[in-house]
Amino acid sequence: MRASYAAALWALIYGLLGTAWALGAPGYPWGASDPDPDGALSILGATTPGFGWWITAVSALVLATALLLARGGTDRAPSPSARGDAGRVPSLSALSARRGVGRVPLLLAWPLVALLVLVVPDSRLMMGVAYTPLVLVAPAFGWDLGVTVADAWPWPVLNQLVCVVGGLLLATAAIGRGRGDWFTPERGRVAVWVAFFVPLFYCLTRWAWALGIPFGVSEEFLADGEQGLWLAGAYLATFGALGGILTLGLTQRWGEVFPRWIPGLRGRRVPPLLAVIPAGFVSIIITVAGITYIRLTVVGKFEMTEWGAWLPELFWPIWGAALATATVAYYRRRRATV
Repeated sequence: MRASYAAALWALIYGLLGTAWALGAPGYPWGASDPDPDGALSILGATTPGFGWWITAVSALVLATALLLARGGTDRAPSPSARGDAGRVPSLSALSARRGVGRVPLLLAWPLVALLVLVVPDSRLMMGVAYTPLVLVAPAFGWDLGVTVADAWPWPVLNQLVCVVGGLLLATAAIGRGRGDWFTPERGRVAVWVAFFVPLFYCLTRWAWALGIPFGVSEEFLADGEQGLWLAGAYLATFGALGGILTLGLTQRWGEVFPRWIPGLRGRRVPPLLAVIPAGFVSIIITVAGITYIRLTVVGKFEMTEWGAWLPELFWPIWGAALATATVAYYRRRRATV
């Protein structure tokens, strides 16, 4: 219920922002104020502040859905107070009608979650998350990347994060009211291995480029880029590979109990949310980045012969979906053992 009210509060605040933008307030995060090159990354890149009224409308729908979820309209069995006047169980037709009404907020919630989490953001959200640690540690090694944390998180990209948070709050409320029988331990194990192997295709291309090997691209393509660019790609690839290794923990004992080699934590239980929150968030930004690459490929933004620059990313939505499935299965399994 707390997630429902948090989602409602988010919707109220964001709806007011949309109204303010529509009335001319500064800070509209898309269109001319977005440093999106050529308006190619964001699906809302061509919009104007007048689109703020649509933001208000969507926020109002999120608000109403969250409040319906907070009321507890679900597909659960009736409580004693829901029985007839004489203490009798309601008829089968009455129960079916109530369950039908109870499904309404869930049917509303998931399209809204998809809109906020998968449609509004673009690949810059993943880039911001991936490059922030590198930007923070660069001064300690004397590296001049020419990029600051503020550069990685301009307001338009930070706004994407705000939208994802709203979608996650609504998703949490919906999960709490719905059923998740599909996320079995068996499917979780399969999903873990999919999430481990899929990113390796991308990793191999970027590691090869850092070593001067034109894997999936022409020699001219490799020569046109600076070595620092290819090293950055290798960094992202290593980031993804390490994430794949951590994904294995969702079905391993060390994902439930800290290993012996970790001082101060050895033998203690791993808090489920310590794995669920980062894994769930990463599954979102990976999927969003993959959808962005699919969209750019469809509109012809890439050279088809330079397949190494775009083909591995087209598999990222599979990676993200597998990681999300493994994460939910892990959470349900851990919650059942507490």
